[in-house]
Amino acid sequence: MATEAPEVATDLVLRTEARRQELSSALDAKQRAKLGQYFTPAPAAEFIASLARLEAADTIRILDPGAGVGSLTASLVTRILRDLPGARINVTVCEVDPQLHDSLVATLEDCVNAARAVDSHLEVNLVRGDFITWATEAEGIFGERRGPFDLVIMNPPYKKLAANSRERKAVTAACTETSNLYSAFMALGTHLLAPGGQLMAITPRSFANGPYFRPFRRYFLDRMHIDHVHVFEARNKVFADTDVLQENVIFSATRTDSPDRGPVTISSSRSYSSEVRSRTVLYEDMVHPSDPEYFIHISADEEDVQLAAAHASLQATLPEISCQVSTGRVVDFRSKEHLRPNPVDGAVPLIYPLHMRDGEITWPVPGAKKNNAIMLNDETRKLTFPPGHYVVVKRLSSKEEKRRVVAAVFDADNTRCERIGFENHVNVFHSDGAGLARDFARGLCLWLNSTLLDRFIRRFNGHTQVNATDLRSLRYPSKNQLEAIGRDWPHGALPQQEKIDDMVEHHLQ
Repeated sequence: MATEAPEVATDLVLRTEARRQELSSALDAKQRAKLGQYFTPAPAAEFIASLARLEAADTIRILDPGAGVGSLTASLVTRILRDLPGARINVTVCEVDPQLHDSLVATLEDCVNAARAVDSHLEVNLVRGDFITWATEAEGIFGERRGPFDLVIMNPPYKKLAANSRERKAVTAACTETSNLYSAFMALGTHLLAPGGQLMAITPRSFANGPYFRPFRRYFLDRMHIDHVHVFEARNKVFADTDVLQENVIFSATRTDSPDRGPVTISSSRSYSSEVRSRTVLYEDMVHPSDPEYFIHISADEEDVQLAAAHASLQATLPEISCQVSTGRVVDFRSKEHLRPNPVDGAVPLIYPLHMRDGEITWPVPGAKKNNAIMLNDETRKLTFPPGHYVVVKRLSSKEEKRRVVAAVFDADNTRCERIGFENHVNVFHSDGAGLARDFARGLCLWLNSTLLDRFIRRFNGHTQVNATDLRSLRYPSKNQLEAIGRDWPHGALPQQEKIDDMVEHHLQ
């Protein structure tokens, strides 16, 4: 008589977790970082596997790219053995790191034996190589099944892809342009899914917004319906035995050609063991139909819902207040011959983040590591702006700063100059390439430094970099409201945070 499925399945997960823990402590940390490896602990693997929508079929075809020791495969096989007794299962796993192959083979053999013990049949295909190569090269290079798959489950590697890398070119040719290994795995997983097939994954949250992932988001959202998103506070809540801190999500999505999009379940918790809060949102509240950036808005709880409503209630977009935001035009390493450490005749100010202090621009900064000026000539004039008032925002905030957005006003009355250069590490608010009205600029600066704006941008921004695209996607107070806020700013440095928030709140009522 066959062994009871729950008992066999539990033992399978426990044995796989023991292999994961042993390898996690034994492998070289630098090598793991080089490959972008972060193994999936059993609680996370079981949660991801729980999102699978299991349906009876002649054979359930599973793909686990970047399988590691096989934690996700073991958890998903466990679910199938429990919920679909007697199922036929075909599993394809890919793993590039030869150090993991012995442990992975042990897990796969364990899965086969567990299936046999409960009168199920499991067939395994192990790809001892790179998933991207296997998924994009000519048929038959490795000799294993390439899909289509019913279920794709993954914890992909996290690593930037160089623009000219073989992997990036291969993924672009196969499906879409993308800049990170994890989104490349997601794109190829989508590509290999059967109609109605499902993708379950744990990834960084950064793909949900920002310009770098725009082509990927369009490709993914045109083909997939997001079914469920689960949010943890930080990556170290999920990968407790690593030193990686990154906002992350667990999600499931279904391959579909239908334009109709149903509701999405969003859940959240502090860790796997803490209480899970769950709610349902309309799909168009998560992915706005008219948004050309395809941003994915993930509101984890009721507080986020209220915050989203407050953001939506703001009166204006940037075009509606005759304002634009651009990345600084001067890329210093491309303009080395024109840069000067200090002001000289024929040079104009060059503004870096180091010049931003307490809401103002302090220029020049003698002895700074960066240059203070750029020579004005026929080659550089197009990189500069005319005199005026501008609002400058750091593209990357430091760990010491409490706010994600840090803004300052370039005041034409304080820094007299023929033109101004803004370096590429800042974003610049302007009006058709010229300066802003003084009170408007000061009000906009206070708004950008407010706690309310910080909460808005943290809500959808999964990375620490603040791009011009992120700032364009926000809503803003009206022109009159911003000017009124600006008039309330007393002369001198930026007011204290409480005072800024009081001024903003007063004029938004």
